[in-house]
Amino acid sequence: QVQLVESGGGVVQAGGSLRLSCAASGRFLNINGMGWYRQAPGKQRELVATVTSGDNTNYANSVKGRFTISRDNDKNTVYLQMNTLEPEDTAVYYCNANVIRDSGGYYYTVNYWGQGTQVTVSS
Repeated sequence: QVQLVESGGGVVQAGGSLRLSCAASGRFLNINGMGWYRQAPGKQRELVATVTSGDNTNYANSVKGRFTISRDNDKNTVYLQMNTLEPEDTAVYYCNANVIRDSGGYYYTVNYWGQGTQVTVSS
């Protein structure tokens, strides 16, 4: 199977920075898109940022100019650099990866999620 392990969450004051990491491991051929989503208490999970295998990026309007997503394909890892954090950024952050697997020469993709990492921004 495939596992996504996140790290880097924590508590930070408003205006501070954090860097999240998410490493994929297990049996797969390659990874298509990777991304970060977040879910605040009482709210639905929302997209934060995504990056394609060709390094094209997409951001939620609320984080544009403050967050940067990147990936290291050699390490199967995606990062989220978060700067100028605001209390509204407080949430559980989830990593997502669209993985290519094969079964007897048949290729297919599967979406995987990490377990989530808590980010808390105090005012």
